Amino acid sequence: MSLLNISEPGQTTKPHESKLVIGIDLGTTNSLVAATRSGMTETLDDAYGRAMLPSVVAINQAGKRLVGYEALATDAQFDKIHSAKRIIGYSCAEIAAEGLAQTFPIVDTATIPAIKTIGGELTPIDVSAEILSALKARAEAAFARTVEGAVITVPAYFDETRRKATKDAATLAGLNVLRLINEPTAAALAYGLDKSARGNVLVYDLGGGTFDVSVLSLTEGIFEVKATLGDILLGGDDFDRAIVDWLIQTDTTTLPYSVLKAKAKAAKEKLAETNQVDITLAQQTVTLTRQQFDALIEPWIQQTLQQTQQAIRDAGLTIEAIDHVVCVGGSTRIKLVQEKLKALFDLDVLTDVDPDKVVAIGAGIAAENLSGNRKNDSLLLDVTPLSLGIETAGELVEVIVPRNTPIPITRAQDFTTYKNGQTAMRIHVVQGERDQVSECRSLANFQLTGIPPMAAGAARIRITFSMDADGLLTVSATEQTTGAESVINVTPSYGLTDDAITDMLLASMNHAESDSHFRRLNEQKVEAERVLEAIREALKSDGDLLSPIEAEPIVLSIDALEKAMTGQDASAIKHAINAVEKAADSFIERRMNHAISKVMKGHDVDEFSS
Repeated sequence: MSLLNISEPGQTTKPHESKLVIGIDLGTTNSLVAATRSGMTETLDDAYGRAMLPSVVAINQAGKRLVGYEALATDAQFDKIHSAKRIIGYSCAEIAAEGLAQTFPIVDTATIPAIKTIGGELTPIDVSAEILSALKARAEAAFARTVEGAVITVPAYFDETRRKATKDAATLAGLNVLRLINEPTAAALAYGLDKSARGNVLVYDLGGGTFDVSVLSLTEGIFEVKATLGDILLGGDDFDRAIVDWLIQTDTTTLPYSVLKAKAKAAKEKLAETNQVDITLAQQTVTLTRQQFDALIEPWIQQTLQQTQQAIRDAGLTIEAIDHVVCVGGSTRIKLVQEKLKALFDLDVLTDVDPDKVVAIGAGIAAENLSGNRKNDSLLLDVTPLSLGIETAGELVEVIVPRNTPIPITRAQDFTTYKNGQTAMRIHVVQGERDQVSECRSLANFQLTGIPPMAAGAARIRITFSMDADGLLTVSATEQTTGAESVINVTPSYGLTDDAITDMLLASMNHAESDSHFRRLNEQKVEAERVLEAIREALKSDGDLLSPIEAEPIVLSIDALEKAMTGQDASAIKHAINAVEKAADSFIERRMNHAISKVMKGHDVDEFSS
């Protein structure tokens, strides 16, 4: 038996005991995956101990795709796509309106916008699918089992179009989506706030490139997003640039901007733990104190606090009504952020869970609850299997309760008349995911009468959908003559059909052989690195147990494995790994005996028996 053959953490000897379900934080800059093992929900690391996967996909002219750190390490032969989440579900017009047209070279296709690359056109859904697929593979490698379901987080401000696009990406990645949940809700779940009977939770999310603040209302274990605000162009990157500008003013350095930015980022992170940091430049070393740093970033922090207070007002609450403040995003490690929030709310802000991981952990908890693995949890166990809505003008469906909404649920929406003097309205309730009524399932028809005769568009009809825990749906329509807000109904321009999904799945199948080869090769290279590291460490610490003649076969097998790793033959690498382990068997046994002898020295065998 070789002691080099160590199983990965998280693998279970009884995989039948529970379903493998995962939670995914599909982020703009980085993404993470979490799962539950031994009752603890935690993020899963890659082979190099890294939890975060950069949300980057690279593609070359031959169509080869790389994800994460591998994508970042590519040369000019690859095109890199960063932050595709910013435009997922957007039309070309929306991309232009958000000022993102210069960031992404968009091709206006007949269905959805695509990003032009040297390897062909990729939609934001394609890019997101690659990231999700990589995280799925990480989880399956960690547990040596197939993922049966996933909960994926989305920003609270994502509309149904963008949520559907995220689901389509998951489908393309081969994931069974148990639920999409809002990122702030996931963060609250990670802190166990769902166990409270009721209360108001503010989630302050300050990442590298974006800021979001959400106000959640908790009633009997169910969260409702009451308000959300943010700035997609404000985050820790601004703080890095502020430090760079300060460095340039402090010292006429000749260092490249990219080097200065890296030093600024490192200084920012260190100041989260210390009161000052030394920064080495080309000609001298300068000291940046926390007081100086706070002064540099104060304007941006004040902007976030102003939006935080506006979100509270939008939710119809006061600062005093907030019961918990949850910090999300790496930039919330900054002491000034925590101090400002504590002063504003007169509360201890929640920072115990790693702010980079808290959303993924919350998604993992939700996935475990939904899977039925936790028998005592009732939160989020039931959802609407299909969207529910009503027929509107033009035989279109207006969705009121989206698919996968937790039940029990009550949702209301205002509608109006379209004819002068109209005194009645027919309400047609439908179920399905299509925009056309004839393509959905008809559930019920009923008529509302007694509408006062008014000009078209003046009447206000509030339609309420209520579904109880048993799945019983009650639809009511109430006429309101005063006090109701006007509602604008918008039909999303995005239209990813089932045929389009099928086309993408077929494309994935067409690349299955090359993808499978690439995965097998990389898996073997990772295993080879692990074996080499273990045997080198063993030789370093206990190499004196071997004579030069005894060590020679091990050294030769290591050389052979290193040579195999430079090739493209996964089987050859696997064979070389086996050869190393076989060559080291007697050495490993000798190490074990030596370790036992050291422990036993000076003791009697009976001392170790009980």
